[in-house]
Amino acid sequence: MNIQDIPAVTIGSVTLSPLFLVAIAAVILLLPVVALIVVSLRGAAARARLMEETARRDEAAEARLAELLKAQAEMQGRLATMAEVFGSRQAELNQSISQRLDGMTHRLGTTITEQTKSTHDNLRTLQERLAVIDAAQNNIQSLAKDVVGLQAILSNKQTRGAFGQSRMETIVADGLPMGAYAFQTTLSNGSRPDCTIRMPNNSPPLVVDAKFPLEAWNSIRDTENPEQKKAASQQFRRDMEVHIRDISEKYLIPGETQDMAFLFVPSESIFAEIHENFEGIVQKAHRQKVVIVSPSLLMLSIQVIQAVLKDQRMREQAHLIQGEVIRLMEDLGRLDDRTRKLQSHFLAAQKDVEMIITSSDKLAKRGAKIEAMEFEAPGGGDADDVQPRSVESRTGLLKLRVVDED
Repeated sequence: MNIQDIPAVTIGSVTLSPLFLVAIAAVILLLPVVALIVVSLRGAAARARLMEETARRDEAAEARLAELLKAQAEMQGRLATMAEVFGSRQAELNQSISQRLDGMTHRLGTTITEQTKSTHDNLRTLQERLAVIDAAQNNIQSLAKDVVGLQAILSNKQTRGAFGQSRMETIVADGLPMGAYAFQTTLSNGSRPDCTIRMPNNSPPLVVDAKFPLEAWNSIRDTENPEQKKAASQQFRRDMEVHIRDISEKYLIPGETQDMAFLFVPSESIFAEIHENFEGIVQKAHRQKVVIVSPSLLMLSIQVIQAVLKDQRMREQAHLIQGEVIRLMEDLGRLDDRTRKLQSHFLAAQKDVEMIITSSDKLAKRGAKIEAMEFEAPGGGDADDVQPRSVESRTGLLKLRVVDED
């Protein structure tokens, strides 16, 4: 059957020839083959590209592996270097630590030695201080015994009076020279004051009484009851008034003693208490011309009296001093006259020595001329060469002059 025998196909207004239909059928049959070929070609291209990509990846992996190996080698080198550096640093650190430990051990040993020495010194000092404390304790114990003895003395009226008198005598004897005072002298009325002090300018002596009444005072200090204290104060005031009146009547003798007497109180605290709490006693004592004095006031009064006595002795010796000064001025005048005479002798001797030096210079010049054989004509000598006397005659004249002036 030929292709022309196939009837034509009409689709709508389009008529398709059998050849065209065959061609279309052939094309339809060839399309899967073409598609298969295209697919095969595309797969080959994809495989080629995949192989190329795999090759490139292998090359990149090899390059990275090489870089990694190189970096590993560098890292191993760095690690070796760091290990070496760390080893040297470790050795240096160990050496430094050893040196510091040695130095610290030496310092600790030195410090411990010094601390031990200081501890020994402190212990020795402590022992010395303990010895001093023991000695002070022994002194305190002995002082306590003395205080007990003093209390026993003060409890007895006679011994208490002797204690006050001994203290007064010590102050007077330390402040005045021998002969300026006397103890337990008898006055014209038969009374015997504890001390009399010689006054300057042949004035009557000053009387000092040391018998201070302490019984009522001790009662005031020992009692705590206000009424008993008041009664003791009244008793003390009466005793003081009686004692002041006795001093005024017995020791104030016109023309024989001073018109004032001292009542010695052997304690500064008692003296202060009297002036603070018993002003009436002080005023009555002043009216009776009796001055209440403490140890410090008595010492001050003694110093004033000593100064007055010294001034009196200076005035008594003033004429002797004046005579000595006059004789000293006469000796000074004679010394001045003799010094001036000696000065004139020295001036004359100096003038003669100058003339002798002038003559010796001329003799030296003349000798030099003779040595050089330089003679002048007769009659042509110097006028200065003609001298009335030679060097020896001048020396003898100087001696005669000094002898004549002496």
